[in-house]
Amino acid sequence: MHGRTKIILRESLRKDHKIGVTVSKPILAILRIIFGILVITKPELLGIIVGIFLVTEGVLLLTEYLELRRQHQPPPQPS
Repeated sequence: MHGRTKIILRESLRKDHKIGVTVSKPILAILRIIFGILVITKPELLGIIVGIFLVTEGVLLLTEYLELRRQHQPPPQPS
């Protein structure tokens, strides 16, 4: 991470607010159980399931980063 990104993340962690997309823990748990059963019963799906997981995590992390960046930009100066 770049220095500025670390500062923004530290500042955002000090505040008590959530940003980005959140998914409830029970839903995540159920999805992971289903994916785990699919991998055990159909090993050929492993690549697809891992790909879906990585893309989903990437989108969630990018959304969170962009929201943090948007919140910490100074307002535009009037000309």
